[in-house]
Amino acid sequence: MAATGFLTADELNALLPGTLPGLLGIVIDTHERGRLTSHLDIRPELLAPNGYLHAGTVVTLADTSCGLPTRALLPEGSSGFTTIELKSNHLSTAREGRISCEATNVHAGRTTQVWDAVVRNAATGKTIALFRCTQSVLWPR
Repeated sequence: MAATGFLTADELNALLPGTLPGLLGIVIDTHERGRLTSHLDIRPELLAPNGYLHAGTVVTLADTSCGLPTRALLPEGSSGFTTIELKSNHLSTAREGRISCEATNVHAGRTTQVWDAVVRNAATGKTIALFRCTQSVLWPR
């Protein structure tokens, strides 16, 4: 597949089994150039020992939601991308139900992409986390 290939939500979901996002149960709901939505149903094994949603679960949902649509915005001739920085602010948590994520592209350049994501409690709409990541565009040597 070409680095700049656009994949539908169904095609992205087909990539997840056998990977960390697949093990966590992440589901891609929609994908358009520069935007992706996803969700995750909370299960006991995704909680921290304190009984609340593990921050790593939230970060993985956000990072996956930003990473998967990155390839659709890669410049022609690039060979892929890798995350070079990520940051999250955790504002709330959950113990059950569903969390959702909306990722949007902020910058798509020749050498980097920047993505923002908001993770919410799907039932209440309350923000759980704000997330930003920077992707480095890779070029053949």
